[in-house]
Amino acid sequence: MKAIFYDEHGSTDVLQYDEFDDPAIGPEEVLVDVKAGGLNHLDVWTRRGMPSPEELPHIPGSDAAGVVSEAGDRVTRFEAGDRVVVDPGLYCGECEFCRKGEQSLCTDYKMIGEHVRGVHSDFAAVPERNLLSLPDDVGFVTAAAAPLVFQTAWRMMTTRAEIDQSDSVLVLGASGGVGHACVQIAANEGCEVFATASSEEKLELARECGADHLINYEEEPFDEAVTELTDGRGVDVVADHVGEATWDKSLSAAARGGAVVTCGATSGVSPETNIPKVFWKQLDILGSTMGTPGEMDEVMAKVFDGTFEPHVREVLPMSEIVRGHEILESREGFGSVVVVPDDEYEAGTYE
Repeated sequence: MKAIFYDEHGSTDVLQYDEFDDPAIGPEEVLVDVKAGGLNHLDVWTRRGMPSPEELPHIPGSDAAGVVSEAGDRVTRFEAGDRVVVDPGLYCGECEFCRKGEQSLCTDYKMIGEHVRGVHSDFAAVPERNLLSLPDDVGFVTAAAAPLVFQTAWRMMTTRAEIDQSDSVLVLGASGGVGHACVQIAANEGCEVFATASSEEKLELARECGADHLINYEEEPFDEAVTELTDGRGVDVVADHVGEATWDKSLSAAARGGAVVTCGATSGVSPETNIPKVFWKQLDILGSTMGTPGEMDEVMAKVFDGTFEPHVREVLPMSEIVRGHEILESREGFGSVVVVPDDEYEAGTYE
């Protein structure tokens, strides 16, 4: 089969698209004929070696949608020809957190495409419990763009921050995958939504996703803009997946008794924290990672019925994977980047 892979960590120069050994499936696994794969910033970090996968060469990719080619002997939910989408979180099912239904807190939690080989290839072996049925009226590209970012945003907003229609919510980096998902989820809940982005074009797309207030962080500090827009109060919830570059301003933008919820740190992992801002304003600092199978089911049902729309900035053949990583690294456009196998791209059968 053909696959995207790399033999060593580094710049985009290490990325290859070439022949790779076909995967073998275990008794509880499904062989998926991949039709489309979603790119995430996680793919960039893993390519750079942060963290390093369990073995090289490594096939990246956490998100994919396709058709079942073969099912293992103990698989009961799927058979050849079924349309499926991948849930990228792997968990043991036996630790105290898994037994409580909090699989994303699993003591042995791993990610497809990060710790183990991913799904950006012609075929991928995926555990049965990591697959959802894909309705016939939902395209492969749409499905592949959704799982990682929408389940992450769903857990951040609904489980951890527990937003409701009385809340005001600030979403940083609203043009990215997690950001544009957070905007839609908060807007759908009836919240007053503030969104930041680096251009007027991106901000207008954030408005289309449901944002009420638009802040160009290239033109003004977003915390000062929030202070002005709220008459000094601040917002109830700040969704910050940027990290070091925004952390202090996020604490400033949060209202007294508010919360800052984070799922990532793309700009750096060790910001200075003004502790008096935390205790004087009595802020909740909430961490969030991925989601449980139940949360995945909930949010993907809303993707499938059209309540939420994964925005796709570009669809590329897998042979142009370097371009895909460059788009993510330069933060071009709005939404997700999706790659498809070259033969599917040429035939136009990936929609």
